[in-house]
Amino acid sequence: MLAAHEPFPAMAVDGHWNLVHANRSLSLLLADVAPELLQAPVNVLRLGLHPQGLATRILNFSEWRAHLLQRLQRQYEQTADPWLLALYDELVAYPTPDGIPHLSRVNHTIAVPLQIGTHEGVLSLLSATMTFGTPLEVALSELVLEIFLPANADSAAILRNLALPAEQMV
Repeated sequence: MLAAHEPFPAMAVDGHWNLVHANRSLSLLLADVAPELLQAPVNVLRLGLHPQGLATRILNFSEWRAHLLQRLQRQYEQTADPWLLALYDELVAYPTPDGIPHLSRVNHTIAVPLQIGTHEGVLSLLSATMTFGTPLEVALSELVLEIFLPANADSAAILRNLALPAEQMV
């Protein structure tokens, strides 16, 4: 399923937001990320909000950060998992770029776009998540697939162009 979503990024994460698997296109977004953030287990929330992760490239950082923290907070409220609370506390403590409110709320009805600056231009992506409704294995019940869809034609073109070298090598 992840490979079928290419050239758009997609990943599978566990209940603690650790990366289980990703398609090749996700790596296109990870340029300039500190290597230690890419060592297993890779926590995708840490990767997205850490100052040496994607944080400096996210153009709507305040809104995206609030979106992710609210998702994590809701997940903690549903599960009471202390690991999630510790992750929330860690993420909230990360320094934020100048002028960004330390904690804010985002009021969105459908989706918050992820806007990432790249050498090829601005990527505007919408994320959608999927879980397995009636898994037969416990491990699958915690698996979440997150796909990123281009929010506009320019973003789709950038992702297609970035993926071309990898596709031509096959």
